[in-house]
Amino acid sequence: MIKQSIKFLVCVCAICILSTSCKDDKKANIAPTEISFQKEGELQLYKAKTDSIVKTLNIEIADTEYDRETGLMYRSSMEDTNAMLFIFPDEEPRGFYMKNTQFALDIIYIGANKTIVTIARNAKPMDETTVLSHKPAMYVLEVNAGLADAWQLKEGDSIAFTK
Repeated sequence: MIKQSIKFLVCVCAICILSTSCKDDKKANIAPTEISFQKEGELQLYKAKTDSIVKTLNIEIADTEYDRETGLMYRSSMEDTNAMLFIFPDEEPRGFYMKNTQFALDIIYIGANKTIVTIARNAKPMDETTVLSHKPAMYVLEVNAGLADAWQLKEGDSIAFTK
């Protein structure tokens, strides 16, 4: 009777070990899913002096706490015609960082009046250093690094967008 009980316990332990190791193997084989761009609106960038449109972009909107916290994390790239627009409920000094963001960005801080107040150029991928706005912002636009210079954006230029 004792030998049968020991054999039973050994079998139960073996099953537990095997089922646990199988679960671990399954986890190791799961590939992360690439998050794809979801067009939720369009945004126009305007020059301050001429009021002419510099560029029209497809935008993905981050207007919930979760979306604002996640942003462009866990994505490997973004087309130059796309951008992410963060919308906050109020205007205040903002700070962003590039944790888990795999490609360089220009971070454009925009006031409640939709005028650019700060442009942080070439934020480094995976960097947890906070990139601050110089003035209060209600919106933040993230575009691929180098585009703010290519479009000759300056503080005082403005945006308009539709959802």
